[in-house]
Amino acid sequence: MLEHGKTLHTKEMPTIRIEIPAAASAAVQKAFKALGVAWMPVDPSTVRDNVSWREAESLSDDQVPGKVLSGLRYREGLTQKQLEEMTGIPQRHISEMENNKRPIGKNTAKILAKALDVTYKVFL
Repeated sequence: MLEHGKTLHTKEMPTIRIEIPAAASAAVQKAFKALGVAWMPVDPSTVRDNVSWREAESLSDDQVPGKVLSGLRYREGLTQKQLEEMTGIPQRHISEMENNKRPIGKNTAKILAKALDVTYKVFL
């Protein structure tokens, strides 16, 4: 008897932002649609703190969780203090995690993931 496989939840799908020339926009949008990828244009004036692919490639494995935490907190429009109030994790610890001075353990990852509406695995 066949068993159903695990289904992916759209909340857990990654979001990737890329910059493309305006002239190529229609072709890229068409290619994304053909692949079944959602196309959501973003107003460049609203995007801050981007990391170029060159910078992202240079991140070591132990730097990634801090960047992920910082980016997710920014995405939700939360300050470190607000995240502290939501999770009970001291603001100082959140700052240390974002700056890769404190590791994010599995239990802490689960608490942060619940508050930021992601899977805890993005922090590990």
